[in-house]
Amino acid sequence: MPADGGGNRDATPMHVVMLPWLAFGHIVPFAQLARRLLASSSSVRVTFLTAAGNVPRVEAMLSSASSAGRVAVVPLRLPRVPGLPEDAASTADLSPDGAELLKVALDAARPQVAALLAELRPDAVLLDFVTPWACEDATALGVKSLHFSVFSAVANAYLAVPARCPDGARAGARPSARDLMFAPAGFPGSSPLAAVGVPAYQAADFTYVFTSFGGQPSAYDRVVASTRACDGIVVKTCAEMEGAYINYLAAQLRKPLLVAGPLVPDPPRDELDERWATWLSAFPDGAVVFASFGSETFLPPAAATELLLGLEATGRPFLAVLNSPDGAAAVVPPPGLAERMSGRGLLHTGWVQQQHILHHRSVGCYVTHAGFSSVVEGLVAGCRLVLLPMKVDQYLNAALFARELRVGVEVARRDEDGWFWRQDVRNAVAAAVADGGEGDARKWADFLTDDGVQGRFADEFVRQLTELVSAASS
Repeated sequence: MPADGGGNRDATPMHVVMLPWLAFGHIVPFAQLARRLLASSSSVRVTFLTAAGNVPRVEAMLSSASSAGRVAVVPLRLPRVPGLPEDAASTADLSPDGAELLKVALDAARPQVAALLAELRPDAVLLDFVTPWACEDATALGVKSLHFSVFSAVANAYLAVPARCPDGARAGARPSARDLMFAPAGFPGSSPLAAVGVPAYQAADFTYVFTSFGGQPSAYDRVVASTRACDGIVVKTCAEMEGAYINYLAAQLRKPLLVAGPLVPDPPRDELDERWATWLSAFPDGAVVFASFGSETFLPPAAATELLLGLEATGRPFLAVLNSPDGAAAVVPPPGLAERMSGRGLLHTGWVQQQHILHHRSVGCYVTHAGFSSVVEGLVAGCRLVLLPMKVDQYLNAALFARELRVGVEVARRDEDGWFWRQDVRNAVAAAVADGGEGDARKWADFLTDDGVQGRFADEFVRQLTELVSAASS
């Protein structure tokens, strides 16, 4: 266990266990933070817990010559849950209802996790919002537990603070959609959200956070339980980008708040698949629009049609990656689009090498759902950004990046239902690629890719973590 939180952080080993929620939008940031820890201190060891079916992919994420022998990925055997596919390991291939059942399965794996913690006796365990019970099990062993939020500080500040439910969860209080149109009490006045809040369609979507499915705790219930039970909170952002929201969270949660810095992905190490490399290389530098919404954000068929027709209307070549939830029909192009865009427009379903594509010389514009990690990927790749958020935190991320940090162009939407038309997509792309459409993107890209900045984030996080762990043994 670390002997001090000062200059000699490598004096004694520190063992960190990580348990992310079983969604790759959560697993990836945990893996990125693990890589940062392993690269920053030669004495850190990491044990990464995940469902057995995810192990090969996680091992690939954590493979590094510098971390050889200091990282282990340990499989969890999820108990059977009626209605959940027997081989389910992540939300990637599940419907929304299936994802809720996966939470039940992970809850049922608590005895496995408790036994592993008792066997490993780590110095700290980093947990996601889904497993607040693991904080209790860690505390019983004298192990420090930290709630690691993969969401932006603005999203946590708007939705997941005690001020959002001032009457307390124990009283069964839940904010209405109208309540959620407005920021919680004490929210930073410097934020554009403090003055105007959010439109009705976004507030209606936010109610998911406070909704119980099948009698299980809501997402808000789990977050509150985790932040109350843990010894500290980790956020993957920085004061330069979200200082006011970080300060608000610290005041609201009243726990040590460790700032890990934005987690920037490592540059691609292998080659882009020949299929995509050949197609992309047929176009001039910066000509292609790449539209991708990740593996777990889905556009309704009518919205997918408007997006594709809007991309066609830009007059630019485009590659659109659109997926469907489990059991739903695959996205199909509007009638005649494939013929009109032959050789110039592609619709793909499934996984692609997103980072490789974003870094290709011919890709100049990225239409994204505004997931925090996706926006960072687009920024460091030097793409102009168009933000088309589809759910919960993505709406708040879009407001942060476009309105505060001057990164990206938001697609115009109807306030009442969030609908957008093809011309809204066309106009947003045109504004993003126009002279001056870059905004402050270059400034933030330079900031995020500065080795000195990233080194400072890593050193400070390791120092804070070491101090917190050391306090347990002092």
